[in-house]
Amino acid sequence: MNRFDLLRLPWRLIVIAALALVVLMASLSCVFTVEPEEIAVILRFGKFVRKADPGIHLKLPSPAEQVFAVPVERQQKEEFGFRTEEAGVRSRYSRDTFETESLMLTGDLNVAVVEWTTQYRIADPYNFLFRVRNVRQTFRDLNEAVMRSVVGDRSVNEVLTVGRQEIQDEVEKRLQELCTQYETGIKVEQIVLQDVEPPELVKASFNEVNQAEQERERAINEARADYNKVVPRARGEALQAIQQAEGYAVDRTNRARGDAALFEQMLAAYTRAQDVTRRRLYLETMEAIFPAVQRKILLDEDIKGLLPVLPLGPEPGGAQSRSPAPPPATAPPTQIPARPSAMGVGR
Repeated sequence: MNRFDLLRLPWRLIVIAALALVVLMASLSCVFTVEPEEIAVILRFGKFVRKADPGIHLKLPSPAEQVFAVPVERQQKEEFGFRTEEAGVRSRYSRDTFETESLMLTGDLNVAVVEWTTQYRIADPYNFLFRVRNVRQTFRDLNEAVMRSVVGDRSVNEVLTVGRQEIQDEVEKRLQELCTQYETGIKVEQIVLQDVEPPELVKASFNEVNQAEQERERAINEARADYNKVVPRARGEALQAIQQAEGYAVDRTNRARGDAALFEQMLAAYTRAQDVTRRRLYLETMEAIFPAVQRKILLDEDIKGLLPVLPLGPEPGGAQSRSPAPPPATAPPTQIPARPSAMGVGR
């Protein structure tokens, strides 16, 4: 009996120790810590009761209350068409192909391989945890659906070259609308297109087509440059010729009108005083003619011989000529003007 009593004591200690351990574990499960970038969601018997901000908090022992920590401040990403195995200064990517995600049909019935990254944050922890079953896979499916829809509305050249930024903005906008509609609790931060290229089987042919298009664009640009160089110059020369002709026409017209007006004035003066006007015209004509004559010989109608006179104009040989040429010996009578009268030079 004494031995039996001794055997009972250790079992009591074991029970007491077990109860103490259970109480200790329950007390420890009443305290939980939320990290700075997280928000905790507390469930009581499977029902949402509250949220907990970063810090140390108390709760009912498990399994009465459960805590789910959600990193709301951490920026997360999903990769499509490729996988990053090790990130760093020199990232290492998986060599597997993910063409089921990246192979897409464009609006002009061409095929392109589109690889992109979606960066997002968890805006509503409750919706992220409980509104959608398997929210991560759902989010990936939404990404593929939206990207294929946007790429299918554009040509392959837009997808590969000039339309990348527009595609990123459009996908981000549509994806956020779907996430809000499905109550996923996700806020889309950015869509980044990585590599966009044709499939490997047609890449060589695609490069040849691009090269041909570039040569065509170069030829068109050269032709436009020549056109812009030659046509404006020809237009300028034509406009210059037209303006010169118009100026010449205006000049001739004004000169003709001036000559006509001068003739009318001279006619009016001649009508008033015929002798004086006729003499004045004669003197003005001689004044204009005599300076242009190289040699001048004055003859009288009663002259018996030649009369040497001093030359009044420059010599034919120029200023360097020293000995003037002798005057002609005779002159036809018809070239001998009449002797000037007392009032002026007669005809």
